[in-house]
Amino acid sequence: MILVAVLFAAFASVSSLSVSVFGGTGFVGSRVAKLLVEGGADVTSISRSGSIPDWAKGADWVDSVQWKSVDFLSADAKAVDAVVGNPDCVVSCLGVVGTDPEVLRKGNGDANKNAFSSAERGGSLKRAAFVSVSSEVDACKDSWLPEFFKEYFEGKGDAEEAAQESVGGASKLCVVKPTFIYGGDSFAINPPRVTFEYGSGIEELLMLPPIKILADITPGLIKVALRPPVCVDSVAGACAKAVLDESGSPLPTLDGTVQINEYSGQSKATGLTDAITWSKGKLIDFYDWAKVEVPKAIDWTQKKIDELQK
Repeated sequence: MILVAVLFAAFASVSSLSVSVFGGTGFVGSRVAKLLVEGGADVTSISRSGSIPDWAKGADWVDSVQWKSVDFLSADAKAVDAVVGNPDCVVSCLGVVGTDPEVLRKGNGDANKNAFSSAERGGSLKRAAFVSVSSEVDACKDSWLPEFFKEYFEGKGDAEEAAQESVGGASKLCVVKPTFIYGGDSFAINPPRVTFEYGSGIEELLMLPPIKILADITPGLIKVALRPPVCVDSVAGACAKAVLDESGSPLPTLDGTVQINEYSGQSKATGLTDAITWSKGKLIDFYDWAKVEVPKAIDWTQKKIDELQK
């Protein structure tokens, strides 16, 4: 896998770096944990459930992760600190969607603020990564989205500020800002998800130059809808790469699919090409079958007609 190769090549010297993943049992967080293990870090997943996600059960890497549970909203600071400890780096994939303004503000803002504050109190924090939201999506909050959604974006903004404060400056924080994240092998409504194959096809399609030009000149949510989605592996790869980077170079803000893919080393999406190739192959198979079977069917039909006319 190219993504893993990039991580190993860039950070082969990383050893015993302790990294905590907030929301580590989730769609993005669990994949961050996997890549961190493969990158040589000591990994702790901290989430409300503390459970191993279904897609990863039975995989070898899960045995290298400490799976811990805490509710960043309801637990007091002492209880949170006992779980978070003193990690060298943290990645936060905490976030919620829905229609309740209070839930959106707390789930995206307060939960992250409490998590980052605890990591800072641990005293060893060097770097952090945070999964936020694309600036083009954020720009839609005032005139294109329902009023309650403003709390989602306000919460994300609060979380970014808390993350930056926890590490002592923007240069030690990587903010990953996707539009729509796809991946896995199932579709879902809440939160919205599409499979890897489907999402990869849409990403490849929306990466085409004519679509990009059209997206650049259209407003609001129309622009966002025409932007390519990003694979969950790429988002996870960007987060893992950032916190494993011991070079001392400033960490980037990655806004949108192109920047995220370039930084993570994600392979170019080929879902559309693969679908066309598959369809072409099926058409060829059908043609080969029809060449043999259709004449047989015609002959059989003609024989039956001849029998009836006797």
